[in-house]
Amino acid sequence: MAVIYEVTLHVQGAIADAYLAWLRSHIGEILALPGFEGAELAELEGVPPGERGWCVRYRLRDRDALDAYFREHAPRLRADGIARFGDGFRAERRILAPVER
Repeated sequence: MAVIYEVTLHVQGAIADAYLAWLRSHIGEILALPGFEGAELAELEGVPPGERGWCVRYRLRDRDALDAYFREHAPRLRADGIARFGDGFRAERRILAPVER
């Protein structure tokens, strides 16, 4: 069954433009991995002054594909963002499973 992996990002305003440019390429890199079927990027409204935020919702084939991502790719990809932007951002992650009607 399909699964949604959602990442919500809060970024300091001073680095927001550079972060967004990196985020777009980061999403492309993730979409090239096995099991990822698509992604939506949306800007958050109502963020505190001096901050910008985005939410990325990745669609994956199934939970096995997400588990493989966590095991084989997530540590390296997360480390890249930290190496580039340090503590200038924070990420919140959650997993959503569609409910059958």
